Parts: sequence; structure tokens; C-alpha cells
Amino acid sequence: MIVMRVMSTVIFLMFLYMVTGFSACNFETEKSSEPTVVWDSLEVTASAYNSLSWQTGPGNPAVTAWGDTLEPKMKAIAVSRDLIERGLDHNTPVKIEGFDGFFFVKDKMHYRWKNKIDIYMGTDVEKAREWGRRKVKIYFAKKEEDTLK
Repeated sequence: MIVMRVMSTVIFLMFLYMVTGFSACNFETEKSSEPTVVWDSLEVTASAYNSLSWQTGPGNPAVTAWGDTLEPKMKAIAVSRDLIERGLDHNTPVKIEGFDGFFFVKDKMHYRWKNKIDIYMGTDVEKAREWGRRKVKIYFAKKEEDTLK
């Protein structure tokens, strides 16, 4: 009789443990507060630029339109303002065909330019001249909310 009572108590406690243990688990998938990144691509005209006062005019040639300070080894680009509207906003990572790694949008160009990027080449004028101007394909990260518009 005592064995029966102990067995039924043990079974009841095991059942209770299983029910409360499983009910404490969260089987629902929680949505991340991080935005999902979607990659987009464009063909643009690319030229090169330097941070030299004779090229940029008065003021500090290393300070961008967004207030970032450029340094010669940085992988930075300037974008035409129509590209900003397409998702190439400040600090957007960009992969440029023909280059290793990612560049970041750090500067914006004059309103007269359309579908254009400038690749920052520090103070190396010869390297910028060798690059010249050419069409390239770029890949850039768009945030999920940008794709919902």
C-alpha cells in the first residue's frame, strides 16, 4: 500500500514537473529588433577623388558633407544625392566591383550629379587619375524598412 502511494506520488510529481517545465518554455519564435539586411545592386558611373584643398576648395578637405573626417587609408565613397534616396545613405556598406572589401558612404556629392559615386583615394592623385571614370556595378545593403516603401 505504501509502495502504491509512493509510486503514484512520484508519477504525479513527474507529470507536474513536465507540465510546468514545458509551459515555461517559449516555443514561439521571437522577432528580432534588428532590421533584416537586403542586398541591392546598381550600375553607376564611378570616378575617384582625393582630400586635397586644391580639389575641394576652402575649408578642411578631409571633412565630408556629413561631418566625417577622411583619412588616407579609409575605404570611403561619396554618392550623388539621387542614390541617397535609393538607400545609399550615410555609412551604408557598399561592395564595388573590382575592389576588395567594403566601402562606406561617407560623403555626398553636388546636386548636379546623378547615378554617380566617387571613390576616395586619400592623397594619391596619380592613383585617382589612373582610375579615371568608368561604369561599375555596386552592391549595397538596404534596411528592411527601405524595401517596404
